[in-house]
Amino acid sequence: MSVAQPRKSMSKKSISMSEQAPVWTENHVASRFMNAFRFNSIQTASGEMLVSLYETRGLTALLCAIVAASAALFALLAAGAAEPLLLTVLSVLAMLGVFFLFGLAAGNVRLSDRLETRDIAGLVADQTGEAMLIMRGDGTVIWSNKTGQNLLGGGPLTEISDIEAALGATPQASEALFRLMRAGELGSSHSEMVPAKLSSDALGNPESVHFVRLSVKKFKTPAGTFAGHGALMLLRVSDVTAERAAQQQAMSNLHTTLQGYDRVPVGLANVNADGTLSHMNRTLAERLGFADVEATLARGLKLSDLLTSDGAELLFSMARREQSLDEASSKGCELDLIREDGCVEPMRIITHPAPDGSGGMILAAVERDTDEFEFADSEGAIARFQRFFRSAPLGIATIGRDGSIIAANTAFSRMIIDGNAAKSKPALDILTRSVDADVRAEIAESLAKVTAGQGNIQPVEITAGAKDEYTRRLYMSPLTHARNAPEAAIVYLIDVTEQKALEARYAQSQKMEAVGKLAGFVAHDFNNMLTAIIGFSDFLLQTHRPGDPAHSDIINIKSSANRAAGLVAKLLALARQQTLLVEPLQLGDVMSDLAPLLKRSIGERIELKIHSGRDLWFVKTDKLQLEQAVINLAVNARDAMPDGGRLTIRTRNVTERETQRLSNTGMRPGEYVLIELSDTGSGMPPEVLEKIFEPFFTTKAPGKGTGLGLATVYGIVKQTGGFIYPESTEGEGTIFRIYLPRHHLDEKDTAMIAERVEETEKVNTVDMTGTGRVLLVEDEDVVRSFAVRALKRQGYEVLEASDGLDALDVMKEVDGQVDIVVSDVVMPGMDGPTMLKELRKTNPDLKIIFVSGYPNEAFQQALGEETFAFLPKPFSLPQLAAKVKEQLEN
Repeated sequence: MSVAQPRKSMSKKSISMSEQAPVWTENHVASRFMNAFRFNSIQTASGEMLVSLYETRGLTALLCAIVAASAALFALLAAGAAEPLLLTVLSVLAMLGVFFLFGLAAGNVRLSDRLETRDIAGLVADQTGEAMLIMRGDGTVIWSNKTGQNLLGGGPLTEISDIEAALGATPQASEALFRLMRAGELGSSHSEMVPAKLSSDALGNPESVHFVRLSVKKFKTPAGTFAGHGALMLLRVSDVTAERAAQQQAMSNLHTTLQGYDRVPVGLANVNADGTLSHMNRTLAERLGFADVEATLARGLKLSDLLTSDGAELLFSMARREQSLDEASSKGCELDLIREDGCVEPMRIITHPAPDGSGGMILAAVERDTDEFEFADSEGAIARFQRFFRSAPLGIATIGRDGSIIAANTAFSRMIIDGNAAKSKPALDILTRSVDADVRAEIAESLAKVTAGQGNIQPVEITAGAKDEYTRRLYMSPLTHARNAPEAAIVYLIDVTEQKALEARYAQSQKMEAVGKLAGFVAHDFNNMLTAIIGFSDFLLQTHRPGDPAHSDIINIKSSANRAAGLVAKLLALARQQTLLVEPLQLGDVMSDLAPLLKRSIGERIELKIHSGRDLWFVKTDKLQLEQAVINLAVNARDAMPDGGRLTIRTRNVTERETQRLSNTGMRPGEYVLIELSDTGSGMPPEVLEKIFEPFFTTKAPGKGTGLGLATVYGIVKQTGGFIYPESTEGEGTIFRIYLPRHHLDEKDTAMIAERVEETEKVNTVDMTGTGRVLLVEDEDVVRSFAVRALKRQGYEVLEASDGLDALDVMKEVDGQVDIVVSDVVMPGMDGPTMLKELRKTNPDLKIIFVSGYPNEAFQQALGEETFAFLPKPFSLPQLAAKVKEQLEN
């Protein structure tokens, strides 16, 4: 009898038979899920085989069949021939029997009952500490272990909604299950830890909060199994409340331990993954000048507040490297920590990753040994340092405590042009020879801070050269290595002339490309429309007095048209690189005046709130441009709130201390006035937020936006010397913060404002009536109609022509008897400059006024030496009449 071996074929046969079962139950699924673990015989550790009784019965039946077949064969054979064969068969059987008996006696073969067919894997799954559920993509549960039923309330689990209810239907659990189902449908793995209210709470309190870990992954099955169920996923749910409590207890113990080290001579701090400090011992707090440690930590103190941003990132990278290498480093690095009073404290910083694996770190700050910074007594060491100092490619100079230059290298002397005699002279005088008063004051303030030991001084740009053709960037750092040394600070000069020129060229090319396209497309036609709107508004105002109900509406129409005209004029001026009209403004008054127009722009479904700070400082900017920037942002906010919402505009003063936190974004510290616009709209994703200021970038449908609104806002703010920073979160809204530099009023500002008011009153009171024959040439019917009426009302005889050819015909009809020609420039058929040349062939002294939405430089070359007057579009009735009278009187 042979030794039985494990029979995998029987397992496969049982699986195929199960597949034919038409009814699916939890036991069937569990049996098929773990069928591979069933067996009929096993091998012992000593190597012998335990033959099951079932296998023995099979062998016995086989032997009986063989004997029966032999007997039948013998019956068919002749008696003489069958006897030898029968004896042979009986001998073989006897020999096998003897071998079997010897094996049984020796213990190599043993008879035993067949092991019960049990779902070993199912038992293992039931005894695990986590719930395991097999689900379809539609959320239907087709199998669950007993742990899942017990952990999730003991009730039936048939749908994903049953699991959600068993987790207390908390928002966090519901959202997590949604994300896990989406991941499972995509065939990917996902895991989350969320708070939940388990219905199976051992304390019987369904309101107690547990923490559960949810994970999902694709459930792989052999080909052909579970047919008709589609893709399956395995969902696991485990209660990790105790594990989380242990972690929190570990952190609490850590904090307790750290508090016990308050008086050790080493500064200790615990830094979270987001950079905030959760603990600081008293030693470190005293060295940094923090009197109330708890209050300091409560206000959200960050590591970047104690270091520059790159210094904080350096420490985090060191902690991550130690964690990846799984070993601590005692070397650390040397950095200057910023005290509460702004001074710097030299420290050696050692980091260690947080033990809870949260991404935070523990740092130790040790007072730096200042002796190692003292020069060696060796003359060779001093000579080597002097050689490095003099040959450095950037300018370096040391500043004494009295502000004078102690030493300077060759590059420093070359960069300030006349630096040979710089030694022993005040650094302020040497560095500010070619700068204005504001920059000199800034450098003086920075020198005072750095010589007093304060760090984190922002770089300052200065000019040098006979024509200020060079730009240098000035960096200052305190020297803290020896407090009794004559050197208090060190100054570095870097030549950035080429960089600034490249930046200016690039910025100008971008600005000109965007603004030039905008101005070229809209200036002419748009100004024609504005001319008609403004002109007919003037006519209506002459017939509607202030008491008339329509008077205020007409004023609003003209005001809006003037504002639009101002925008086009500024765009054209920007394209020609001309100086814009800036004036001192009080932003509270500007926002109040702009409120009615903003309300009409955003509609009635959006609530507008304006909060102006008290005692706002003045800013100096172009009012029309600033208003246009605010309107553009308001319109964008309106588009982000199609179902209504709230737009809030706040203005307040911003101190220099607040702006220092934004220095890493390129903002220069100083005093600013803030305009903050926040909406409750849909928000923007990060990939859109980083492109919103690019010209022609838009997320709106074709025909709904040009992509120039925010680009124009950016240009307006930057041209004013301000800064704009967006902040947005999808589903919550967007905030735009505009920082405009504070402006201190002087006598020139007051005189400029008074002069402009006087000029406005002069235009409004001058006598604009006159006599003479005027030929008006304009291809736009509405503009021509307004201009004809305006000039006739002032007493002029007006002849009309629709283009240059028509004007030549009119001149022939009147034999050239015209006192002045008022003509558009761009017209079909014959344009204005060509017409002028034809007319002056017969009348060289003929006066002409060109009106156009384009600047006069655009057609100056076409006219050559011809003289003419120019009136830009759009123009009002008084402006047209005044210009005609002015030319006729000259």
